[in-house]
Amino acid sequence: MLRTLLVTLSLAGPSFAQDVAECDWQARADAIAEPWEENTRTFANGDVRLALLDTIEPAAAAYHILVLSPPYDELGTRQCRTVGLDGAGFSGIGFESLLADYDPEIGLIFGLRVQYLDGATSDFVKGDLVFTLNQATGDIEAFLE
Repeated sequence: MLRTLLVTLSLAGPSFAQDVAECDWQARADAIAEPWEENTRTFANGDVRLALLDTIEPAAAAYHILVLSPPYDELGTRQCRTVGLDGAGFSGIGFESLLADYDPEIGLIFGLRVQYLDGATSDFVKGDLVFTLNQATGDIEAFLE
C-alpha cells in the first residue's frame, strides 16, 4: 500500500518535498508527545525509532517526527533527524495512523496523516506524509500529498 502511494507520489504533480533536518531544538526529550508509549514506535529490530514531537510553539506548526536510525557513527550512536514542513512543523500529526512497509530497493517506507497551515489561504489542510529511510546511507526523503 505505501509502495503504491510512493510510486503515485513520484508520478503525480501536486506533491512536494518536506524538510528533513539534523536534530536541533525540536528534538528535546521534553518535546516527545505524551504519553510516550503511544507516540513512539520502533522498526528494524529496534534500530529505527520514530517519535511524535510537540514543541508547543509555533502553535500552528508545533508537530514534527523524530527519526533515530542507522547508520551508526564511530561511537555507536544512531543518526538523529526531524521531519517537518517549511522550516517549522505541522499543525497536527495523526501518529496513530502511522503505517510502515519495506522495499529492498527503497528501504523503509512510512506514511501518516498530517495537517498543516496553508500560508496562501490561511486554511488548515490535511494531507498524507510519506517518507523513506535508507538505513545503509541514512538518506531520508519526505513528500506531502
